[in-house]
Amino acid sequence: MSEGIIRKALSGFYYVDDGTELVTCRARGKHRHAGLTPLVGDRVRFTPLEGGQGALDEILPRKNEFYRPAVANIDLLVVVASQAVPATDPFLIDRVVAIAESRGCDSLICVNKCDLEPGEDLLQTYRRAGFRTIRISARTGEGIGELRQAISGKVCAFTGNSGVGKSSILNALEPAMALETGEVSDKLGRGRHTTRHVELYRLSCGTLAADTPGFSSFDVDRMELARKETIQYAFREFAPYLGKCRFQDCAHGKEKGCAVAEAVRAGAIPASRYQSYLRLYEQAKAIPDWERREENK
Repeated sequence: MSEGIIRKALSGFYYVDDGTELVTCRARGKHRHAGLTPLVGDRVRFTPLEGGQGALDEILPRKNEFYRPAVANIDLLVVVASQAVPATDPFLIDRVVAIAESRGCDSLICVNKCDLEPGEDLLQTYRRAGFRTIRISARTGEGIGELRQAISGKVCAFTGNSGVGKSSILNALEPAMALETGEVSDKLGRGRHTTRHVELYRLSCGTLAADTPGFSSFDVDRMELARKETIQYAFREFAPYLGKCRFQDCAHGKEKGCAVAEAVRAGAIPASRYQSYLRLYEQAKAIPDWERREENK
């Protein structure tokens, strides 16, 4: 039996990197019966067969998993955003980052297309919130070296709204990849989906990087979300104020004596991040427990 990492999943086949080659595997029926779907990024054990084929026997324990993007064992989520067309709604960033925080996964914010629009608002918001934030341009190469250093040796997933430049950034990091990229629609102000499946690419800096399908505001509303009581912990800049509110069960909304709300008024917490928290709290509050995924309980 051999071990490896799933680098691509497509049409029921799992392409496992064992360190020397990609082995095309089929999952054994026991995974279907157990309700466990192999994900890109899974460490697995498999039985080699003839002709570069294999049978996937076991999925090793995961340190984290996501459903959009559908990946596992991610060290760093690289959230690509832009204030050029198509401009990124900060709520989309906050929703994805909150999910990453709840999974114990660090996030890196990349403000792309800085040659068209510097993106200073996004840059300052997320730096103040405690995230490493890099201003880059896939077209001119600005910031690409810093990004390469930040992701070196890690398993990363690149995510963000459609048309924001995820594939272009990976091409800038590794020109030989030549991933398909799409033009942004002038009429609609959004990108065309060019990535249709999740795949881990091995970069020369020792990184395994996943390019993932872009999402829209509709998609992000369907993402898995924690219970309302835990949303506060997904906002790292709230940490100094938690436990200091007048009421122990403070939801950090309209309650009197809320330390978080006071920090927002004082400018210590970005207002856009606080508004995202309130929106996420209300969304989580509206989901009955029975409707949640078992993984989020």
